[in-house]
Amino acid sequence: MKYFIAGHKGMVGSAIMRKLIERKVHGDPLEIVTKTRAELDLTDQKSVRDFMHVEKPDVVIVAAAKVGGIHANDTYPAEFIYDNLIIECNLIHQAFKSGVAKLLQLGSSCIYPKFTDQPIGESALLTGKLEPTNEPYAIAKIAGIKLCESYNRQYGVDYRSVMPTNLYGPGDNYHPDNSHVVPGLLKRFHDAKQQGVDEVMIWGSGKPRREFLHVDDMAEASLFILGLEKSVYDRNTQPMLSHINVGTGIDHSILELSKIIADVVGYCGGISFDTTKPDGAMRKLMSVDRINNMGWKYKIDLKSGIRDTYEWYINQGQVRS
Repeated sequence: MKYFIAGHKGMVGSAIMRKLIERKVHGDPLEIVTKTRAELDLTDQKSVRDFMHVEKPDVVIVAAAKVGGIHANDTYPAEFIYDNLIIECNLIHQAFKSGVAKLLQLGSSCIYPKFTDQPIGESALLTGKLEPTNEPYAIAKIAGIKLCESYNRQYGVDYRSVMPTNLYGPGDNYHPDNSHVVPGLLKRFHDAKQQGVDEVMIWGSGKPRREFLHVDDMAEASLFILGLEKSVYDRNTQPMLSHINVGTGIDHSILELSKIIADVVGYCGGISFDTTKPDGAMRKLMSVDRINNMGWKYKIDLKSGIRDTYEWYINQGQVRS
């Protein structure tokens, strides 16, 4: 089997590649194809078409995306909707045109309405208004789900979509403005400890609750879903439910998360909140009943995962320990 991982340098793509390499080491007959951004521009239709027709992968994993936290989504909405739409369209369509029978697309929990029952089941898709701060990104990811669903219906291919909750782990982005909440807080508390800062101020009220999943668990879930026989997948999937949530089923407030990260980093100062900054949705807990019933469950608890992430952050030489 030849796997093409689009976005292999990113947090999720690199985690999936590590898991596939482990399988290869243990004797699974597989080949992994990757291309850097300089080698293959995923926003260029001709480049993607030529690549797919030359390589002819058996499986395509769409882990490439433009991602970021509230600030990045709110600041660059045009890039978030355009880049993600065009990457999905190019990869999914050209995969089909080159004969790829199996594809996995990674989405996001932001596809769900801002106000909906908790925990959020797959059936909540398109039942209400989205969170305004990341609506362009969410719409692009919803389009990706519908692309896969449409190609399955019309052509009988096996294109699947998984919706992870908030991910964190090795390979994350630690940009001070554009990162997600876990790496953003981890860097902030680390810097505060190094600089002897008495207090760390965090965006929002600290009350919103979020669910967090270690990227290694996400990689395992992705390969688990890919490995399911089509008959098993179809039996658990109705036409309007062509995606699967992936998470822990447990959420934490931003205040609780901050305390865990401060403890892991060893920061002993105070924590305050800037309530003039947006909170986003107050709660986003996804139902994971469906994937649990299929036989998969997360393994890495939040504190252990943050400890692993912090160790990676320091050992990569991005900061001085």
